[in-house]
Amino acid sequence: MDPPPQTLDDIRYELPEDSIAQTPLERRDEARLLIDDGVEIRHSRVAALPELLREGDLVVVNNTRVLKARVRLRRPTGGAAEVLLLEQLDEQRWEALVRPSRKLKEGSLLRNDAMAVVIGEDLGDGRRIVEPQVGDLRLMDVLEEVGLPPLPPYIERRISDPERYQTVFGQRPLSAAAPTAGLHLTESVFAGLEAKGVRVGTVELAVGLDTFRPMTVDRLDDHVMHSEWYSIPAATRQLISSAERVVAVGTTTVRALETWGHGAAPEGRSSLFIRRPFDWSVVEVMMTNFHLPASTLLCMIDAFVGPRWREIYAEALAHGYRFLSFGDAMLSERGV
Repeated sequence: MDPPPQTLDDIRYELPEDSIAQTPLERRDEARLLIDDGVEIRHSRVAALPELLREGDLVVVNNTRVLKARVRLRRPTGGAAEVLLLEQLDEQRWEALVRPSRKLKEGSLLRNDAMAVVIGEDLGDGRRIVEPQVGDLRLMDVLEEVGLPPLPPYIERRISDPERYQTVFGQRPLSAAAPTAGLHLTESVFAGLEAKGVRVGTVELAVGLDTFRPMTVDRLDDHVMHSEWYSIPAATRQLISSAERVVAVGTTTVRALETWGHGAAPEGRSSLFIRRPFDWSVVEVMMTNFHLPASTLLCMIDAFVGPRWREIYAEALAHGYRFLSFGDAMLSERGV
């Protein structure tokens, strides 16, 4: 096997712009599914997932919903500003990405017709501590009215139905981005899994800043992962203990499971950077979308299947697969 990647160049590939999916498919489970068992590559659809798994497998999903937490506001000068709420810190304060952060002094007040946001401490990289103000209303209710889905910057078109950036099984609004592999799953797929004898468990991981920030250091050793809150319920932990194989849907699910599998508490914060060499402890099969070049998520794929990811990605591009958040998916067995 090739040596593990050390620099960003080791995890780069050429992603044509027209391979980036700009809109979701009309039917979620019609997304294409590349299947890699470490020996050969096959092609199918997400709708066939129950046929591709085995009785006794456990499918684990991240059931957080996406906060409609991207808010457009005005500066005191009248100029435009935008706040993306990332994570609630206490009853008043949030960590947020703010634009234009460098032009906003601590104590600045941003407004729109529904809410105000007080700009606080500068955390670097465009991150600020902020205090949303909504009077006697509930912040979540106001965000539901005026917030926008925090679509990744490479998606240039607005979607007509914001629910298409939510999974059908999402529960609590905690995440700043969708657990995108789960966007493909439907009630029909879940019914098929149950009929096959495949059980389903859940975790929560509040998808955060590393989804929005590409790695900027050349050496992977120098990259600092931002932490994300996660929780693995007791019911899921019990299912894992008796599963034939654990099939993680999405890199966020993988991160939560492997954090716990490496000795962390079942609830807490994870700053785990999964890259080769990595001692896998829980996940044996992964379903995930195709990821950006030079990203921490691609490091995880390299750790899971090894350098073979280049062959997989080349095959996907050659066969017209759609990449990134609204794109197609792959189902891979863990490499040796």
